[in-house]
Amino acid sequence: MQNRQYGLGVLLVLIGGLFLSGNGILLRLVEDADGWQILFYRGAAFSMTLLVILLGKYRDRTVSAFRDIGPRGFYAAIALGFASCCYVFALLLTTVANAMFIIGAAPLATALCAWLLLNERISKAGIITMFVALGGVSLLFADGFSSGGTMGNLAALGVVAGFVVYLLIVRDSRDVDMLPATCLSGIVMVVVGFIGAEHLSLQANDLIIALVMGCVLITVGFGCYTIAARYILAAEVALFALAESILAPIWVWIGVDEAPSKVTLIGCTIVVVAVAVYSIVEITKESRRVDVVTD
Repeated sequence: MQNRQYGLGVLLVLIGGLFLSGNGILLRLVEDADGWQILFYRGAAFSMTLLVILLGKYRDRTVSAFRDIGPRGFYAAIALGFASCCYVFALLLTTVANAMFIIGAAPLATALCAWLLLNERISKAGIITMFVALGGVSLLFADGFSSGGTMGNLAALGVVAGFVVYLLIVRDSRDVDMLPATCLSGIVMVVVGFIGAEHLSLQANDLIIALVMGCVLITVGFGCYTIAARYILAAEVALFALAESILAPIWVWIGVDEAPSKVTLIGCTIVVVAVAVYSIVEITKESRRVDVVTD
């Protein structure tokens, strides 16, 4: 039974990564809509879909579920909403490869902040791995300076910053269901999109793309990650979630011929190896800890 649960957890993360990896190619297929318009409809679709799920889960206790998240949940919603806004512009303003592999360093950034702010222990190997990953991200930024994608790379860092804050709040609120906060993050996207957009009228093609991203890709992707965390370690989720960072550039390479540069490929490789090594080290540590407890 335990092996089946582990296999289910891995499968869910891979499915989640597969769905989330489609955001890049869909944004490249947008015809006329700008980032603000995409944000508005993407956020609205995301929140409405999660609200339906919450209504099915809590029924007449749905309002109480939103109330239970408290101020921390409100801050978490703002942080995730900010990250989601930056995500759209990161993919629009730089290559998908650059954006995805900078975002892929988020697990390491989360571990570092948890060490500094929550006193969670981190190994020497983990610290070394973070500096190695930083070197890879620096290469991606160097490539961005030469190709004009600096703003997109900065937006990708915004994704990392917002997502790290969100994860730290969720880690510190394990006794509360934060899915309502995730739902509210879509409202943040709606508000930002509404303020930034000159108008909200979209062609049918662009509207469908925004709705698919909100209702399907993000909802299924994050849903799979959330459920998978029940069956496998957080480090394992981070490891297998690299499927998103690897697949997203491949889809745009095949679909719209957006080939990454050599510098990007080198930087991406460094980030992937760093995150993979860190995740494997953490998985090994946790396995040893479990063995000791079992003995």
